[in-house]
Amino acid sequence: MVKKEVKQIIESGNVALGIEFGSTTIKLSLIADDFKTIGSGSYDWENNLENGLWTYSIDDIWLGLQTAYQKLNRQVFNHYGAEIATIKSLGVSAMMHGYLAFDKNDQLLVPFRTWRNATTGQASTDLTKLFGFNIPQRWSIAHLYQAILNQEAHVKNIDFLTTLAGYVHWQLTGKKVIGIGDASGMFPIETATGSYNQNMMQQFSSLKSVQQYTWQIANILPKPLKAGEIAGQLTEVGAKLLDPTGRLKAGAIVAPPEGDASTGMVSTNSIKTKAGNISVGTSIFSMIVLEHNLKHVYNNIDIVNTPTGLPVAMVHANNSASDLNAWTKLFDQFATMIGSHISTDELYKILFNAALNDAEADAGGLTGYGYYSGENITAMPEGRPLLVRQPESAFTIGNLMRFHLFTAFGAIKIGMRILSDEAVLTDNIVAQGGVFKTPIVAQKLLAAALNTDITVMKTASEGGPWGMAILSLYVTDKLPDQTLDEFLDDTVFAHEESETIAPETSDVEGFDTFMQRYIAGLDIELAAIKALPSKKEGNH
Repeated sequence: MVKKEVKQIIESGNVALGIEFGSTTIKLSLIADDFKTIGSGSYDWENNLENGLWTYSIDDIWLGLQTAYQKLNRQVFNHYGAEIATIKSLGVSAMMHGYLAFDKNDQLLVPFRTWRNATTGQASTDLTKLFGFNIPQRWSIAHLYQAILNQEAHVKNIDFLTTLAGYVHWQLTGKKVIGIGDASGMFPIETATGSYNQNMMQQFSSLKSVQQYTWQIANILPKPLKAGEIAGQLTEVGAKLLDPTGRLKAGAIVAPPEGDASTGMVSTNSIKTKAGNISVGTSIFSMIVLEHNLKHVYNNIDIVNTPTGLPVAMVHANNSASDLNAWTKLFDQFATMIGSHISTDELYKILFNAALNDAEADAGGLTGYGYYSGENITAMPEGRPLLVRQPESAFTIGNLMRFHLFTAFGAIKIGMRILSDEAVLTDNIVAQGGVFKTPIVAQKLLAAALNTDITVMKTASEGGPWGMAILSLYVTDKLPDQTLDEFLDDTVFAHEESETIAPETSDVEGFDTFMQRYIAGLDIELAAIKALPSKKEGNH
């Protein structure tokens, strides 16, 4: 579309807004009804450790959202000479899981506890045994039960418990609802009914430690909704929260708030049975839509749901690309010190290509862990980023960058082996995330790590906020009885460009050699945690 057409679309309000609260960035995407992005805005933020718990402040949530929206508005005006006043539809997504508990006066009872906290081990173990269903430490119900086990005073005052996406949606619309994908990271979902598992709710309520409270678990959780359902409208209060200038009008149709896993499935068109996708960022997770239930309960496999309610096997590792990004920033500092001015994109391109073209297949004997926080898959209670090499290791830039990409995929590989043993089938795995912005490199090495074909779409860098905007358009634009997978296949991705790379034997063998060192060296990570207590975290 030409600028004049886009300007008319913006001024008419025929646009959709996707909002996503990621681990390090709050991102907004504005798209037209042809699903093309016409504007974006972002705000970088960081979680903080307070009293040994990872959190983001409520003030940062709104400062970040408003700043990102202001940037979006400014970009749209600079490009098209139009200001956003009305929006047809919008949706909010965010990091799944976590714990936001409010009292009857809508006051936050304790600071937001994010998915990153590995402090709910006892609750996770107890509930998994009680339900016969894996309850990861990240899940909201694990956070709640651990607070009960810890006899935390605030628990008696809980009136509403939700996720980050659910909280922001509530503030924008006044509705205490949640998308079924995000809900499945709070409490197990009953696929047949599309609601929380009633038997498990009864089991939870029957616990003596729970019966001391006047609230009922069914009453404090948000109501799950499936994709396509109207989850409210942007209120005047919500419009002011998003745009304090008062320019934005109320009334936009709002989609059910979703987790980043759900938006990842949508943005990679991976919601049908046997579809698979993987998202790489601060954390890394793969999603395979199941044909049948798993034979066993696994601590490293979460059973969650697509935005339409189908069961999904999710392998989630807390740590992935953070250390890779930290080392890249180090090279950027060095470039600045010697008077070289290089763009971030070009720097990543140079370093990534070195990992492919100037490195040994197994990363030259290097090993280590990009653990900034505890890692559930390898049972690490805390994180200590480590690079370990032997005297004979080939310490080159190429091997260093290959190592960082390999270790970013290390933990997820352990979980994916379980799915392979369970004969969980997938037609293909579609990957997304910033590491795939440089063509071929990360895609090729991920194919080696998982020993399967990896597809990257042209829209791979669009990510979660774009996927959330698509979900909001599905609410307003779907045809009668049109399913979400039909909407995605027939309209959104009808002409999508993509590239698929198959694993090469030498790369697969190199990664397997690396993984032998990775698994053998886990005791080094444990020793580092014990020997070097974090000044922030202390010992748990």
